[in-house]
Amino acid sequence: MDELSGGIVERLDAASAAFLNASGLAKASPMGMGLYRIEPVGKVGSIRTSTVQLEVRPKDRLGLSRLLFLLSFAGEQGFRPDSVAASEDRELWSALAESLAQLAERALGRGVLQGYLTVDESLRTVKGRIRISDQISRRPGMLVPLEVSYDEFTEDIAENRILRAALERMGQVPRVRPEVLSRLRQLKGKLDAVTRLPAGAPLPPWTPGRMNVRYHAVLRLAELILRNASAEAGEGKQQTAAFVVDMEQVFEDFVGTALREAMAAYPGEMRLQYNALLSEAVRDSDRLSVRPDAVHMLGGRPVVVYDARYKAASDLGASLTADHYQMLAYCTALKVPTAWLVYAGAGEVKLRRILNTDIDVVEFPLDLSRPPSEILAAIGELARQSWGEVVRTARTGA
Repeated sequence: MDELSGGIVERLDAASAAFLNASGLAKASPMGMGLYRIEPVGKVGSIRTSTVQLEVRPKDRLGLSRLLFLLSFAGEQGFRPDSVAASEDRELWSALAESLAQLAERALGRGVLQGYLTVDESLRTVKGRIRISDQISRRPGMLVPLEVSYDEFTEDIAENRILRAALERMGQVPRVRPEVLSRLRQLKGKLDAVTRLPAGAPLPPWTPGRMNVRYHAVLRLAELILRNASAEAGEGKQQTAAFVVDMEQVFEDFVGTALREAMAAYPGEMRLQYNALLSEAVRDSDRLSVRPDAVHMLGGRPVVVYDARYKAASDLGASLTADHYQMLAYCTALKVPTAWLVYAGAGEVKLRRILNTDIDVVEFPLDLSRPPSEILAAIGELARQSWGEVVRTARTGA
C-alpha cells in the first residue's frame, strides 16, 4: 500500500497481527471473524513472515534506488545511480538482497580486503610495544607475561565485519529467492575468518579511503540494512524480517545535509536543528522555543531559515496553514525576513507575503521522483536563490 493509503482489510492470525503492530510500520485493528484493518502509520518499508508480507511504499511510488539515495546521503555521499543494481519493479526484500549480492560480488571479486588491526595481548615475548601502565597495574613486579600491543595485517577488520553482518541478516529474511540466498551464503563463506558482530552491537567505525575504495558502495548499503532492517530465524521461532524507515526524518536529514553542502559555497555557516527562544519567561520551564531544521548564520546572527516538510498540503492530513504559522514563528524568533519551506513534491516555487508583517514564506518543491543529480541540482538552486535574497535584503536594508 501507499503510505498515504486509507488502509486495507485482510484476514490475519493473531500472531501476524501482533507482529504488524510491533513493527512500527502499520497498525492492525481487529474487526471480528479474523479480519483486521491494516493502516499505515507514517513509516515506509516492508515486513515479512512465513505467511504474511506487507509493503508500505513512499508517496509517488518512489523506487528503492531513490529511497536508498535519500537514506545514504546524510551519512556519506549518496549512492551513484548504478550503485543500487536491483530493478525497481521488484518487491523491497528481493531488491535489497539482489543489490547486496551484486555489490558484495564486486567488492570481493579481487579477494577479501585486508588491513592493519591493533591487537592487545599477553605474551611471553616482546612483540610490538609494551603497554607499561597495563603491565604495572595488572602484573606488579612480574616480568612475564608481557602486556603488548602490535599491528596485525588481517582480514578481521571493520569493513569485513560490517559486510559479514549484513550478509547474515539478509540471509535470515524468509522467502528470499533461493538463487539469491545461495549467493549471499557463498559470499558470507568468504568472510568466515572474520569476527561476527554480536546482535545489537554498534557498527565498528571505518574510514573511506583509497585502499578500501572497492568496498565503499557495498558498505554504505550494508550499514543502511543493519541500521534499518531486523531479521530473526531459528529453532522455535517464526522467521520474521522488517525494514522500516521514517520518511519524515529521512527527508529532513537529507535536505539539511545537502543544503549545508550547497551553502558552503557562500559566506557564513549553516547550523542544523537550531534552537531559539520564542518567548520570555521568569522560569525556564515556561519559555517557548523553536527549532527549525536549518539556519544560515552570517557574522554570528541568523540571516535565513529553512524547514523541510515531507508531506505537502495536498497530502492526506497535512496542513499548509499550520506550516506557515510555524515559519512565521521562526522568522519572528530569529529576526529574519524570509523563511524557505522545502517540501517533497512537484510544483512551482511560490512566494507567500504575510500580511501586516515584513515576512515572506517561500514554498520550494523538491521532486524526489527525479534522478539524484537533478535532486541535488534543485538543492543547489535553493541555496542560490536563498542567498540571493539575503544579499538583496542587505542592499535595500529591508
